[in-house]
Amino acid sequence: MSADLPIHAVLPHLLAALRDGSSAVLVAPPGAGKTTAVAPALLGEEWCSGQIIITSPRRVAAGAAAERMAQMLGEKVGERVGYLTRLDSRKGSRINVVTEAILVNRLLEDQELAGVSAILFDEAHERHLDSDLGLALALETQSVLREDLRICVMSATIDGARFADVMGAQVPVIESEGKAWPLRLEWLGASPEKRIENAMTSAILTAWREEEGDILAFLPGVGEIERTRERLQERLPQTPVLPLHGQVQPADQRAAIRRDAEGRRRIVLATSIAETSLTLEGVSVVVDSGLARRAEFDRAAGTTHLVTQRASQAASAQRAGRAARQGPGVAYRLWEEGGHAGRPAYDAPEMLTADLAPLVLSLAKWGLTDPASLRWLDTPPEASVAAARHSLRSMGALDESGAVTPWGEAIAQLPMDPASAATVLFGALAGDGLSSARLVALMQERGLGGRGEDLMARLQKWASDRSPRARAAERLSEGWAKKAQSIVSDWPAPKGQSLAHAASPAVCLALARPDFIARRRDPSGESWQSAGGRGLQLDPASSLARAEWLVIADAQGQAKGARITAAAELSREEVEQYLHDQIEERTIARWNNAENRVEARRERRLGAITLASGPAPDPDPQAFVDILVEKAVDRLGTLLPDGLLARARFVGIEALSQEALAARAEEWLAPLLNGRRNLDIAPDRFADAALGLLDWEERQRLDTSAPRNFTSPAGTTHSIDYTGDDAPSVEVRVQALFGLERHPMIGSTPLLLKLTSPAGRPIQATRDLPGFWRGSWADVRKDMKGRYPKHRWPEEPWAEKPSLKTKNAFSKGGG
Repeated sequence: MSADLPIHAVLPHLLAALRDGSSAVLVAPPGAGKTTAVAPALLGEEWCSGQIIITSPRRVAAGAAAERMAQMLGEKVGERVGYLTRLDSRKGSRINVVTEAILVNRLLEDQELAGVSAILFDEAHERHLDSDLGLALALETQSVLREDLRICVMSATIDGARFADVMGAQVPVIESEGKAWPLRLEWLGASPEKRIENAMTSAILTAWREEEGDILAFLPGVGEIERTRERLQERLPQTPVLPLHGQVQPADQRAAIRRDAEGRRRIVLATSIAETSLTLEGVSVVVDSGLARRAEFDRAAGTTHLVTQRASQAASAQRAGRAARQGPGVAYRLWEEGGHAGRPAYDAPEMLTADLAPLVLSLAKWGLTDPASLRWLDTPPEASVAAARHSLRSMGALDESGAVTPWGEAIAQLPMDPASAATVLFGALAGDGLSSARLVALMQERGLGGRGEDLMARLQKWASDRSPRARAAERLSEGWAKKAQSIVSDWPAPKGQSLAHAASPAVCLALARPDFIARRRDPSGESWQSAGGRGLQLDPASSLARAEWLVIADAQGQAKGARITAAAELSREEVEQYLHDQIEERTIARWNNAENRVEARRERRLGAITLASGPAPDPDPQAFVDILVEKAVDRLGTLLPDGLLARARFVGIEALSQEALAARAEEWLAPLLNGRRNLDIAPDRFADAALGLLDWEERQRLDTSAPRNFTSPAGTTHSIDYTGDDAPSVEVRVQALFGLERHPMIGSTPLLLKLTSPAGRPIQATRDLPGFWRGSWADVRKDMKGRYPKHRWPEEPWAEKPSLKTKNAFSKGGG
């Protein structure tokens, strides 16, 4: 074993910490050797008689770490050191590097972890969902069942104190300084006008000319890698240009990690898979696009979509550090130095962005319905937990209380997300688990069977594919199908689910994802309605656009108008036959906006999809009343007579406030609306119903303190306005007020008199009529006398008799 690794300086401290206690946090920079040196060092500890499990965030890194440790021990992989991943496994007797999901499954199958002495969580700073879940479950096992179980969290950039705080009091944080090789940064700046593959090709060629050593280039995804690879191979035909991402076969991944066998310089094009854990031999140059592609779960759409975003500062540092792991290095960055500080400091934990259905099911199988009862770095968001519970209940994995069902136990036994597991199990129940397993593999392995939205067409193409990747996926599918068949022989299907042997893989997927059954909404096949209530879009040129029904496997984009990227066709007969237990027949009452009335319809529905609809012969009277009451509450201001609510507000009668009337709507509105289908009722009837809520004293106070009308000295009646900013006010012809010496009052408030001419045009407004008579009346009189000579305009109106008659009529009538 190499003794010059920086980690060896702190290994004695780590060994002592795990000898004296059960937990520790190890912070060591990239290249320090923590991934490959810690586990072999533990083999000699007295307490370490069992296996050591090391988690790895990625399959590529798991195999590479196991090979490196075996080499250091002078052994082959599969002896004392091994690895377990989904597609490739060589189990070791003492040390096993496993992907984080495999550790979670191991904990769920055996909470006590019999035969395991230690768990090392490597690269914990990446904060994958399975990593956080695995740590929470391991800590629970340690505290309840296995006080002797050692747990060590390891990473280069984590906040060690925060991890230690979650792991328990007095957990030591051990830090290694590592070996610092010089690293030069070259800021190339961004080129927004260029496609990313063109910009990266140019930058890589620059680094190829200016630098020495192998080049590691970071791009956001597989598509960008392939397009960049094509361009580079045209320019550098003799140079090995190797892809490194999750879809690359294990043998090709190992080739990308090691130096070229012929000693040639090489270029490795990688996703974020190469940010941590891996040491790529011979790499001294990094070219970083500054972009990353992350999976984010859209709760509204119910789908996980890939989002291309700026790599965080921490991820950028990890990437650049790949160049200086074995000697001096240089990192070329395709963004400006001045904008670097504006990048997010760290990537968001998957706990805050991922679909939590796998986590919620795992916890239910563990025996927990409340995730908050475990120790987390970030507690699972309640909204995401609620969405996960809904999904799991719809496939029969959880009961209404949130406890795992027997079917949920069966789903949890397969190493995949719950919907995929349910699909394979439904296939097994139908007698063809292999076809459903292939469908799931197709959904998980991008590019398998070609491109396109039609999953069944891709299945056919895969059948003729003889590539190593296709064969590996076939073996994986066969393993899933075999396990599923053994599971369904012991576990019952969800209540109401019975599958004929003719059930297709598409049917099995629909049963697992009922919310994602969708029906075409337009002739072009562009617009679709899902049973879960979401609108989806499909390319009209797709072969699936002619289908009437689909089950959606994947959709990218936001909730409104998410684009269908993978689906399988269903027939109407399949929907009726296999989803019959989820089809509801019900009578609904609803408001018809076009006719302003309530109506009853008899509907057959699959979730949000209406299969059939017609008039209901026997509507529920109470449902009609409920809808009418709701509509009436929304329209109180227009249904009640003008001014009633304002009069009540002026007097301070709370019982007639809109809030109080709405709260007591069942008491005063429901009896009025019983037996009706519309709101065509006279305002006075609504008013009488509302006034019925008042006691005698309140009714008297309303009538006396806020009278509806003002009667002038001339005997004319005028409505008092309580609604305006100048309320209370009344509009009245000035002649009707002749003889009035005192200003009229509403309680202690002067009534605003809006005086008008004989033609009804405004003259003046006043709250002081005596002052008006003796003040500005003279000017008004002079002006009005010329305009309306037939009417009376006395010098002392307070001494005149009120009358709206002309001068002649007034004289003839004797006043």
